[in-house]
Amino acid sequence: MISACTKHSLFSWSATGKVDPLPIHRAEGIYLYGPEGQRWLDWNSQLMSVNIGHGHPKVIKAIQDQAAQLAYAYPGMATEIRAKLSLRLAELVPGDLNTFFYTLGGAEANENAIKAARLFTGRNKILVRYRSYHGATHGAISLTGDPRRWPTEPGMPGVVRVMDPKPYDYSFGNTDEDIVRNNLTYLEEVIQYEGPKNIAAMFIETVTGTNGILPPPKGYLKGLKSLLEKHGILLVTDEVMCGWGRTGKLFAFQHGDIVPDICTMAKGLTSSYLPLGVMAVSDRIANHFRENVFWGGLTYNAHPLCLACALAAVNVLVDEGMVENAARMGTVMRGHMERLATKHRCIKEHRNIGLFGTIELCKNSKGDRLVPYAGSHPVMAHLGKFFKDNGLFTVLQWSTVMCNPPLCINESQMAEGFGIIDRGLDLVDAVFEG
Repeated sequence: MISACTKHSLFSWSATGKVDPLPIHRAEGIYLYGPEGQRWLDWNSQLMSVNIGHGHPKVIKAIQDQAAQLAYAYPGMATEIRAKLSLRLAELVPGDLNTFFYTLGGAEANENAIKAARLFTGRNKILVRYRSYHGATHGAISLTGDPRRWPTEPGMPGVVRVMDPKPYDYSFGNTDEDIVRNNLTYLEEVIQYEGPKNIAAMFIETVTGTNGILPPPKGYLKGLKSLLEKHGILLVTDEVMCGWGRTGKLFAFQHGDIVPDICTMAKGLTSSYLPLGVMAVSDRIANHFRENVFWGGLTYNAHPLCLACALAAVNVLVDEGMVENAARMGTVMRGHMERLATKHRCIKEHRNIGLFGTIELCKNSKGDRLVPYAGSHPVMAHLGKFFKDNGLFTVLQWSTVMCNPPLCINESQMAEGFGIIDRGLDLVDAVFEG
């Protein structure tokens, strides 16, 4: 299995000759199983995406039923499942985000949000933040702030990058109020330099994902929305990773009591049983495109199988109380993290909002990060192997250990995962300096 995969397929973000992929045969609930009976706790919901857990029978049946009825329809056709999902999303997505463009993933949703923002405003520039990830396609990787964009540059023109509310290393501001005030003052200065009349939108991950699980400071979202509205700039919230219950609310922007102009989503929308992304637009933008052409199209736009999967997955998420469970288990997760932080010298910081969490590691008593920005440290490879050998699958990103299990997890399973992490962190403590 492994040799055929590595010989005849390319792996993302990797030199194929150096990958050591996990051999997966099946999955159920929060567990992954190998062909020889191995079992791993899926501590990252694969790519922060299998929100309802693996193998839910209601979703599988919905896919099967749709395949038997209508497996594919040309995007210009109206289908029953397109109507049903669109009505359900209009019910669930807050505010006036009532109109949806269906894609095959989050990157495509962001690509089309770029188009929609530019076409609607007649402006070209897009504001983005450095600690962000928006996808790997041409436009989306240009919006991305992290080092994965470097090999693709110069990329799409018109992108203006700004600092995040809390910079990577910061010494100013001890309160959320200070941080928000300083950042928005700086942001408005950038807007003036770039010309407000030239800026179509600002894209943000509402809660930054792979670049550190960074919830926004209190007051930031409201302040940002107000500042952008002042200059006629649209706010696009990328909820591909943080949406659909991950943070303990259906959408992360609800924590800030705002509604964006455009919201992009994917991952948890289908729990990744099938590929689907969505760009949700406000009534104001939707009405514009009732009279003006939206210059976007995909062969698999509104694919019936994917839509049926999404409708079933969303209903499972809501009807089985998984959003509420994410909020409750988020408190349990924080308790485990606090316990580990008192035990392990190598823990610099831990963060979580709902079941969107991370543990950040340091290398010395000064609190320097274990891994420099875009760098590496040998112990992280040993830590990853320890987790794999001891039944835990997760993602290690620079100095962080991702903690993003499926939203159906219970307290005993949570304790199981943190027990493995607890033992693994002894490896990092062993190389702690001072």
